[in-house]
Amino acid sequence: MTSPQLEIQLIAVLVAVACTLPGVFLVLRRSAMLSDAISHSILLGIVCAYFIVRDLSSPILVGAAAATGVLTVALIQALERTRLVRNDAAIGLVFPALFSMAVILIAQYARTLHLDTDSVLLGELAFAPFNRFEILGRDVGPISAWVMGGILLLNAFLICLFYKELKVATFDPEFAAAQGLAPALIHYTLMTSVSITAVGAFDAVGSVLVVALMIVPPATALLLSRRLPVIIVLAAGLGVAAALLGYWLAHLLDASIAGSMATMCGLFFFAAYLFAPERGLVTQFQRRQQQKIEFALRMLAIHLAQHENLPEAATENRAEHLCEHIRWDKKFAQRVVRQAIQAGYVTEHNSRLILTDEGRKLAELAVAELM
Repeated sequence: MTSPQLEIQLIAVLVAVACTLPGVFLVLRRSAMLSDAISHSILLGIVCAYFIVRDLSSPILVGAAAATGVLTVALIQALERTRLVRNDAAIGLVFPALFSMAVILIAQYARTLHLDTDSVLLGELAFAPFNRFEILGRDVGPISAWVMGGILLLNAFLICLFYKELKVATFDPEFAAAQGLAPALIHYTLMTSVSITAVGAFDAVGSVLVVALMIVPPATALLLSRRLPVIIVLAAGLGVAAALLGYWLAHLLDASIAGSMATMCGLFFFAAYLFAPERGLVTQFQRRQQQKIEFALRMLAIHLAQHENLPEAATENRAEHLCEHIRWDKKFAQRVVRQAIQAGYVTEHNSRLILTDEGRKLAELAVAELM
């Protein structure tokens, strides 16, 4: 493995963790699309700041981009507070307008610059190692690695410092306001963090991957756990896994690195959506089938108990009669009988079903629950 390959993966990992940390709270606040709005609208801040300072490496561009992200959130909330449009419509009104303004300005006045919409949307991690950071003439690594490392530390510091406030304001903003925690201030602090993260990842990975890493790993983690600390750790781990596996997928297919990483994020989410231990579709289907069988076992125990001491028990308590008396189809009846025998509720003698002591207890319990 070459040095540039290691540096690309390092940058990808730093971007992934830096994005997932604030992304967890965005998803929990049901504000996922704000990341998309911010990651696009910050282009306007970069363009406007460049026209003032005429230097693409100036830190003023970062500040202007972050300020534009906060302005985007403020405009969206201002529109929403009018009660004339809903939140999703407000997002759809604000960020396309700001992004379009940036595109027009670039097309008219900045055509010769390395500042185009393709690089904004897609980025190119393969070029990140060529932009080096030097201290006293000594090469200390890619600029993107230092920038994203700093943003990662900043996001981690903010979450550790304001963890309680973020948690309360996220799940119960009214209670947070009653406790004097200033949920509005916490909200705008989080949005500033999201804006800074989007700006930092802007050049290396593009806005598409920023949105993917900020939303998809946290959404996946929410399917896997209900505890906030676990969700944060899982989201960061999934982001790292998607970054590394996505890089090698791109290497194997000779495809876009950012696109491959976003694809891995989607695959992780799809797997969790199907197989998450509690909320996955397959898991829920299996649980419903198991509940159906458990209910059927109770009904079988009640049916056998009712006929156990009657003269017709010899003929009624047979597997083939279940279809007629309990309205089960033949295959399902055979399956229930098989499960009942395996569980020790029923024994079968000369095709007659006989309740065991455990089966009688199950019948008594089922009747008691129905009363």
